[in-house]
Amino acid sequence: MEAGYAIRAPGEWTGGRGQRMPHRRAELREHMTGVNWITDFEWGWRSVVVKKTGAKVPFSSSVVSDVAAWFRFYGAAQGMAPEPGRPFTIAFLPDRARPWYMIWPVVRAAGGRIVDDPAEADIVFQFEDATVSQPGSPPPGFTGRLVNFAATDVSKSKVGEAFEQAFGYPLALDPARHAGPAVEKSEVNGAHDGRIVTCPTPARPGRVYQRVVDNRCAARLGLVEDLRTPTVGGRPAVVFLKRRRVGERFANANAEVVLARPEDVYSPAELEGIGRFCAALGLDWGGLDVLRDASEGRLYIVDANKTDMGPPIALPLSDKLHATRILAKTFRAFVDRPREGG
Repeated sequence: MEAGYAIRAPGEWTGGRGQRMPHRRAELREHMTGVNWITDFEWGWRSVVVKKTGAKVPFSSSVVSDVAAWFRFYGAAQGMAPEPGRPFTIAFLPDRARPWYMIWPVVRAAGGRIVDDPAEADIVFQFEDATVSQPGSPPPGFTGRLVNFAATDVSKSKVGEAFEQAFGYPLALDPARHAGPAVEKSEVNGAHDGRIVTCPTPARPGRVYQRVVDNRCAARLGLVEDLRTPTVGGRPAVVFLKRRRVGERFANANAEVVLARPEDVYSPAELEGIGRFCAALGLDWGGLDVLRDASEGRLYIVDANKTDMGPPIALPLSDKLHATRILAKTFRAFVDRPREGG
């Protein structure tokens, strides 16, 4: 049994001072405090701005449709039965995970409850939606499970270094020495600002340069395919086959999304390579953007996110719930397994 877990009576939680409170009352308190996430945004007549990242989202019919689809998933996810086993508590530092992050429904479905005080938690998750974070420190005397405390840098250059270390061949290139097309993108995670440039060309400050991966989809002509891969404990749990038109390859607007099993997408050697990549980044939980080159068949991990959102809006609701259940089972097994040296 994982250190830090406390045995609780069925349907009850043990509070920080030893008192017990009914499970439903704790859920109600969590739901009511969760209402505060509305203040994470600055609302305007024509757009909304995410305060944490500064991202601006203009209002449109497609955005309204996406928001409605997300609320359908949010409502359905709250009704999911928890995984069997002892309930556990989890705290997030320095930021509390909001409902649109994948970890939020997964924790609920895994049988967990979010608490504010890390000293009262069985699991402490370092959580900040930022490309580079300052290394955090667990509470004094904490003996439970720590998640993502070593994942402090998911910049594109760091991802490129970790990928080459794990797979033995490069993604990054020198734009001043390379001849031909290359992808230029921001170091910032989740910017979706990639563009193809012709090299040789001088490197721009704050930009990285990568090879152009031919990720055309064999199953659907005219589409490219990203293999969005949520990982738990350094292993892929599910794969979202995200397909979009070639002209929108760097956007986040999917024509369709298909749920797949990792073993149907990756070879055993590739799964091991993904594990080495996650270890190099210190990533216990996250989402990877993986591309397979159609001409050579090799994989390229082009992005990693330690605060993964999802599941993708375009995925059917039944598949969203199925993927959440798989991730909940995998996360539950990860936090329950004995830690090395303990």
